[in-house]
Amino acid sequence: MTEILYMSDIEANYIREWDARVVARGEDWVELDRTAFYPESGGQPSDTGCLEWPGGKSFVARVTKKDGVKHFLEGEVPGGAVHCLLNWERRYGHMRMHTAQHIVSGVVFDMFGARTVGNQLYHDRARVDFHPIKFTPEQMRKIEEEANAIISGAIPIRVYTEDRSELEKRVNEERCNLDLIPKSVRSLRVIEVEGFDVCPCAGTHVRNTDELGKVHVLECESKGKDRCRLTYELII
Repeated sequence: MTEILYMSDIEANYIREWDARVVARGEDWVELDRTAFYPESGGQPSDTGCLEWPGGKSFVARVTKKDGVKHFLEGEVPGGAVHCLLNWERRYGHMRMHTAQHIVSGVVFDMFGARTVGNQLYHDRARVDFHPIKFTPEQMRKIEEEANAIISGAIPIRVYTEDRSELEKRVNEERCNLDLIPKSVRSLRVIEVEGFDVCPCAGTHVRNTDELGKVHVLECESKGKDRCRLTYELII
């Protein structure tokens, strides 16, 4: 099993480089004993970066988690000890967008009762699908205003593990999509925007909302009956 370095607490999300050992490899991939590379899942793209070792270096082009955390490489496939470095600009963009997505999703549910039914993050923008809702321009303005009011509070973000039975006692399952996680999963990694949002999530996040800037809604488009997609960016 690969040790996932960013999972333990919020500070671990800021790991940029570390040492590891190759424990398995294929024609164009390796598995490591420990990694902070995020594997693509949950609407968040994988991290990229590089592996270095004496006399060699390869680019990490993609990371997946099917049948183990596999790091797909461009270049030589190493064995033994390696030094790992994240593409930090890309990772940090994903962290900011993911935390902002939790805030936008919470605002939409609280204001209009619409659930998040899909999302896709990029380093410079994100899109979130909501149901059931058809947003008006005035509603989009209110979402932007409320999200930015929350962000302006410089709210700290916490990461911790909690037993499902305890989490169920204090959250709205529809608001945080807890009801979509298989009942067999009992221990959950939780992301908490203190005083506003508590949500099970395995993604990467920032320490504080003051790192986000402001939400700017770029567009809204219909994605079928009572389903709308908001696309937003973060501006300084």
